[in-house]
Amino acid sequence: MAAAAMRCLLTVAVVLAALIAGAAAGGPLSTSFYNKKCPNVQGIVRAGMASAVAAERRMGASILRMFFHDCFVNGCDASILLDDTATFTGEKNAGPNANSVRGYEVIDAIKAQVEASCNATVSCADILALAARDAVNLLGGPTWTVNLGRRDALKASQSDANSNLPGPGSSLATLLTMFGNKGLSARDMTALSGAHTVGQARCTTFRARIYGDANINATFAALRQQACPQAAGGAGDAALAPIDAQTPEAFDNAYYANLMQQKGLFHSDQELFNGGSQDALVKKYSGNAGMFAADFAKAMVRMGNISPLTGPQGEVRLNCRKVN
Repeated sequence: MAAAAMRCLLTVAVVLAALIAGAAAGGPLSTSFYNKKCPNVQGIVRAGMASAVAAERRMGASILRMFFHDCFVNGCDASILLDDTATFTGEKNAGPNANSVRGYEVIDAIKAQVEASCNATVSCADILALAARDAVNLLGGPTWTVNLGRRDALKASQSDANSNLPGPGSSLATLLTMFGNKGLSARDMTALSGAHTVGQARCTTFRARIYGDANINATFAALRQQACPQAAGGAGDAALAPIDAQTPEAFDNAYYANLMQQKGLFHSDQELFNGGSQDALVKKYSGNAGMFAADFAKAMVRMGNISPLTGPQGEVRLNCRKVN
């Protein structure tokens, strides 16, 4: 009898501990969150992303980057989607985002379709998480099961966007620290950096590397210098170059092969293969596309779990650009 009572107490204690932990984190996300409330949501998001990527393959990379820039600033809460107003300053015009993050209209279009199917039910934060997953898969990358149940932020922080997002000039130590601050491991960081296998970058983000770094392939540097003048401030600032020169519109592991040839476009990219702690992993990813794809998918799930608003926190925005 005493043993049974003890087991009962231990069970209660475990359940309470789980509830307390869930409450502290705002409650857990669930893969089945919308199964009854909005069973069509994943199909709607997929169709919207398929249309956007068919129109412009680069958009897949843009939506993936938007999700990263959202999650790293106070969690995956769709705060990046909020427009500035006369009385509100959002994150869109922070240094890493202004004239750089793009695709807001794609999320708007998907949100409109979701609202038509399930009014006031699916958060913008969840739509963005699903859209990022589908973007990767539509470009040839892996897929994964997205945890859902996020709610949308009522506020945003331009200052946090300026300080929490690692820049293209970051050192390896800085990258490890900034990802670590979000609960992401060194392996997560190196895998997530593989998102740079797709997308384009502005001259302003890689000028310092192609003109100043020693650990860069000379032919590659000369190629990029053709469209990116050394002098800042002119029209050349906005000139675009593919981050992965080999397969710029395909989500694959070519990014890591580029690093091994000193063809990383950003200083922060080449830091992953520069005699440091991540060299061995870069070599593995370069030679094993399956390992990279699996690690990337796992890391995206972990990144998507950064500080979500759940339960009574936040709201489900009707318009992703403004609070209700």
